[in-house]
Amino acid sequence: MQTVLMTGFYIALVALLVVLGLGIANIARSDDKQASRSNKLMRLRILVQAVVIVILVALGVTVGAIKIGF
Repeated sequence: MQTVLMTGFYIALVALLVVLGLGIANIARSDDKQASRSNKLMRLRILVQAVVIVILVALGVTVGAIKIGF
């Protein structure tokens, strides 16, 4: 389980870097759809960040660094 979560964590981090890079590249563009695209990329970045945080918490529970319950 720990290996699966670590792999998922790294994949999610790469996805986050890709979305962030696309957002930064979009800032340099100056077409009429730039604002709409920027908004969509921001929403996607927030979603991917949430997934990364959930995987990180699950990994912490699996390893034993975070204790839930009594």
